[in-house]
Amino acid sequence: MVLIFILLIVGLIVFFKMKADPKESKALYKANTTPDEKQVIRYFTASGCLRKTWSDSEFDAYVAKQIAGLHQRAIEHIGLDEDELKEIDPVSFGGFLFNNVRLSQKGEDGLWRSNKYQVSWIFFSSTHVYLYQKTIDLAFGDVSERTEEYFYKDITNFSTRQSSENIVSYDANGKEIDGSRQTVNTTSFTIVVPGDNLTCAMDKNDSNERSIQAMKTKLREKKTA
Repeated sequence: MVLIFILLIVGLIVFFKMKADPKESKALYKANTTPDEKQVIRYFTASGCLRKTWSDSEFDAYVAKQIAGLHQRAIEHIGLDEDELKEIDPVSFGGFLFNNVRLSQKGEDGLWRSNKYQVSWIFFSSTHVYLYQKTIDLAFGDVSERTEEYFYKDITNFSTRQSSENIVSYDANGKEIDGSRQTVNTTSFTIVVPGDNLTCAMDKNDSNERSIQAMKTKLREKKTA
């Protein structure tokens, strides 16, 4: 009987430790932090067998939920009928940002993630290239959107770039955490126009490579027409 009671007490302690937010998470909460944002913060800050938090796949599922429906939103922001934007199939790029982010980590699957995610939709009419881009801070609620349009003749190039970014983790007071510096390999897509470059975060994969080749082919056709 005594053993059962002890096991019950230990079980309750473990349960409440798993449910409790670690101090690293609490320090980043704001008065208006939503339950979902708290889960995101916990994903990056809670660790150890007694800290219950999202798995990598659960975090990815949450990100996917946040960016669902952006194709239609992009069409609405561009302000054209979708039938006018079928010169080639629209292209969507998405990826995590690592420049000036508060939270980042390498998942158990070996992939790096951060609290900022960017999605770009690119559409093609007979005369223009249109871009809609949304950047979401998954932990702290900031959201930004932008739209751009370019004549084919004004675009110098579509290019991709692979680079290494140095990321730093900070505590709640904005102080760099000792030993937190890491290097992350990233891939980006850029629309190059005179005097400006518009960069989109993207994952490196075969599907995106095929989309970029189709875009380059269409650009060459328009410039030589």
